[in-house]
Amino acid sequence: MKNWNDIPENLKNEKVKEYYDILNSKKISLILKRLFDIILSLILLIVLSPFFLIMIIAIKLDSKGPVFFKQERITQYGRIFKIFKFRTMVQDAEKKGSLVTIGEDPRITRVGKRIRKCRLDEFPQLINVLIGDMSFVGTRPEVKKYVDKYTDDMKATLLMRAGITSRASIEYKNEDEIITEYLNKGEKVDDIYINRVLPEKMKWNLEYIKKFNILEDLKICVKTVF
Repeated sequence: MKNWNDIPENLKNEKVKEYYDILNSKKISLILKRLFDIILSLILLIVLSPFFLIMIIAIKLDSKGPVFFKQERITQYGRIFKIFKFRTMVQDAEKKGSLVTIGEDPRITRVGKRIRKCRLDEFPQLINVLIGDMSFVGTRPEVKKYVDKYTDDMKATLLMRAGITSRASIEYKNEDEIITEYLNKGEKVDDIYINRVLPEKMKWNLEYIKKFNILEDLKICVKTVF
């Protein structure tokens, strides 16, 4: 971890300091977490390489556009990085609708629907984990638009690398249904996410920081698979 004085000024507040002190007391666990990320991501990238080839062919045959979807997200200490995913939507989908995707979004391709159902579009993030942008477990990386809406305590989640999965992701696996419910009541997608979904997910993310240890990470990984 960085020294408190080296952390970006926009993250320095009493709420963040509280969580910083918790993590600062777990330096060995943080080192083990990074070693776990490097070793497991490298093994999985090698083992899953045939699967990656199949996915690449399927996506290319299904629709025009690149195989990978790359988007700027925010990770540790507010750093911007490009997240990798298998493309599940039509080319330039971001210019044709909201940054939040729900259920029967017409921008989703045929192959994309099947990929998203099993979260297979997330697999390329193993590359992000290997190079240090992300971790297996941590707060899901948001776009800057949503990070700018973080409250003081939410900013504490930026003390750790963004993650492929989290307890919040497991608890809110039906996020699409929640958003759709409020859409039917006339609310806008972005407003629903910022005011209703994000605050609830952040409660889980902050609780994770308090309880952080390698064993907890392993439990979350297992629960994610199931």
